[in-house]
Amino acid sequence: MSTTEYPIHALIWTNSHTMLSTTISSLPNKEDLEAKDPHGRTPLMLAVSMGQIECTRQLLDAGANVNTECDGWTVVQEATATGDPELVQMVLDQRDRQRYSTRIGGIPDLLKKLKDAPDFYVEMTWEFTSWVPLVSRMCPSDTYRVYKRGSSVRVDTTLLGFDQNSWVRGSRSYIFTGTNQGAKFYEIDHDTKQVYIEEMGIEPDVDSLKFSTQEQVQHRLSTPLIQTFLDTENISFQRAKGGIFGWGGEKTELVSGMDCKVFGANNVEIVTKTRTEHMSAEDKQRAKANKNPLLSFFGPQETDVDPPTPPPEPSSSSCSSPVPKCQQTFGEYISSPHSTIRSKEECNKSQKFRAHLWLCEDYPLSLQEQVMPIVDLLAISNSHFQKLQHFIHMQLPSGFPVKIEIPLFHVINARITFSNIQALDTAVPGVTSFREDGGRSSAAIDDSVFEVPRSYDVLGGASENTMRQYQGTDEEEIMLQYAIRQSLGETGETNTNGESADHVDIWEALEGLPPGQSRVNFQGEDRMLQQAIEASMSEAR
Repeated sequence: MSTTEYPIHALIWTNSHTMLSTTISSLPNKEDLEAKDPHGRTPLMLAVSMGQIECTRQLLDAGANVNTECDGWTVVQEATATGDPELVQMVLDQRDRQRYSTRIGGIPDLLKKLKDAPDFYVEMTWEFTSWVPLVSRMCPSDTYRVYKRGSSVRVDTTLLGFDQNSWVRGSRSYIFTGTNQGAKFYEIDHDTKQVYIEEMGIEPDVDSLKFSTQEQVQHRLSTPLIQTFLDTENISFQRAKGGIFGWGGEKTELVSGMDCKVFGANNVEIVTKTRTEHMSAEDKQRAKANKNPLLSFFGPQETDVDPPTPPPEPSSSSCSSPVPKCQQTFGEYISSPHSTIRSKEECNKSQKFRAHLWLCEDYPLSLQEQVMPIVDLLAISNSHFQKLQHFIHMQLPSGFPVKIEIPLFHVINARITFSNIQALDTAVPGVTSFREDGGRSSAAIDDSVFEVPRSYDVLGGASENTMRQYQGTDEEEIMLQYAIRQSLGETGETNTNGESADHVDIWEALEGLPPGQSRVNFQGEDRMLQQAIEASMSEAR
């Protein structure tokens, strides 16, 4: 029954790739390639999880969707868990091509949303905070200045990342503008006076683009798989109460000159899942050494989901080899209540938080029409905006969220505040503010805001170093967590073997590059902040 009900899965289980090729070519409906077995695996997910390279290749050539998940893990992560670099490279390249095509294909709709929305200027202040003593000292802040006119958007920022134990500041502008053939993306580095240009055609030649390198693959295989997400399934919103012990009336606060209702969001849970079965003993030891003792002490308890154990004796219902050659039959797999194909080294940790919202009923901006297209655009390349995007896409209470406080990691929260709407509070070059009858306001954005300075050097084309905004979110999360762990860890230039230690900065993390290959020029480092971090670590010892 299971063989006839899941014929493609059955062929993959026995690695019958010759028959699989014939079956795929004769499929009347390509949607059958995305059919899921009782454990939630598509044929591609099953082939990758079992390490079946030839079956995986045929499914990818047939157009199987790489951007799918099972038990919270993506296809690329499952490929990494096998420890096979060829499989990882194959899946990673196809995943990035599919995501690139999907995002480029969404440009016409995004341009239309931007063009239809009224023009505006707004500032978004991001304050990173922590409830952990000492760690809170290192948390920075930044203000995103957002200009929107027609189908053009400009975002200015100053927080670039961190180099080892110091946050790196600079001056960057990102400009997205629509064209007749698609869109253009400009990244302007005001410190080095360089401009990186990416032309995004509506029908791109994705086969000519190079997304990943062997160094990236090797880095994946030597670092833990980490999945961090906000679990908002059971979230509920409740009006905050004022007065002592909350005995007063419903709480309101003035934020950016606007009267706001204060809400608490209960049952916001941040979950981190980590897997290490693909790593060598040396890599595991290195990752363990990089773990910050403060996070271990103050952080949530870790739970071993599938702790590493010696391989059991072969039986009819177990499989435990690194790249599984399962002893169970396909029928036993389908009927089994457990979805495990091979043993995992996985631990989960979770912690509940209270998120907070400050909502204004008569804010001059529209969340859905004006702000959400900008957040969707920034979420393509920024994991912080991805969490914000996920949160505000929920069914929030009525009103505009002038200020939002949400957890990013187990010890770091982000507080986002909208201010200086239409540059009414503080004048901004290139923005002309208008107060209309009835209390409404608007802004006119000059052409100069979206122009590239003529004296800057221009670097263009679809080169590897401009592909960052299309990298997948899962490796960004892995690398970003690794970078934060490095930043919070003990200072030093050598590892346990006395060799030069590899440190990953945030832009390397977002680009998915190995240490030392980022094109960011670290200038203007905040040495006072670095000293504060080192002092914090000294006090913790």
